[in-house]
Amino acid sequence: NSPLSRKEARRAIHASNVEVNGEVWKDTGKHLPTGAQVLLEGQQLTVQGERYLMLNKPAGIVSATHDSEHSTALDLLPTELIELTRNLHIAGRLDADTTGLLLLTTDGQWSHRVTSPRIECPKTYRVNLSTPILDSTIQDLETGVMLHQDPKPTKPAQVTVLEPQLIELTISEGRYHQVKRMLAAAGNHVVALHRQRIGDIVLDPVLEPGAYRELTEQEVASIG
Repeated sequence: NSPLSRKEARRAIHASNVEVNGEVWKDTGKHLPTGAQVLLEGQQLTVQGERYLMLNKPAGIVSATHDSEHSTALDLLPTELIELTRNLHIAGRLDADTTGLLLLTTDGQWSHRVTSPRIECPKTYRVNLSTPILDSTIQDLETGVMLHQDPKPTKPAQVTVLEPQLIELTISEGRYHQVKRMLAAAGNHVVALHRQRIGDIVLDPVLEPGAYRELTEQEVASIG
């Protein structure tokens, strides 16, 4: 089946040409039931379910669906994908200068599991530092640090030293500019920041900056 535009779909529904599970469908704003059988003028349609994407975000791209002044993550996706996908949004934003793994989905409950502080989905970042990291800084990060104007210390992080000025940092919170603020509070400075992993979903190494792919069923199921 060739995909319908939203306008064509609304027109077909208003003309009573769409049946869902044997009944004429009249509501253009309502989500279809999962696994529904959909007929258009008697012909069965393949219904697109929820979408789950990973994107390798380049620097300079805003983690937003719309921005009048800057290029957004959605601007990197094909126009036809945006037109055919309702409610596509970002699950866990990145600063404009931060690169790496960005998840996009139409599934609000799934994105809540990615971002909710209560669920503590871990995120791993590759962090380039201005000066070699000290053992005392590692200890502070792994214990928890007080951030400026935050009443509670950060939760313990995991630190892996790759080079004296390059670490992997895993956190289970999503405070504002958290990684940069943690390193500043611990006496260092972030030069570059790249998100490598969210939960068990790892940025696909074959994805060039700006490229995307659908998540596998296993990747989607891993966020639970």
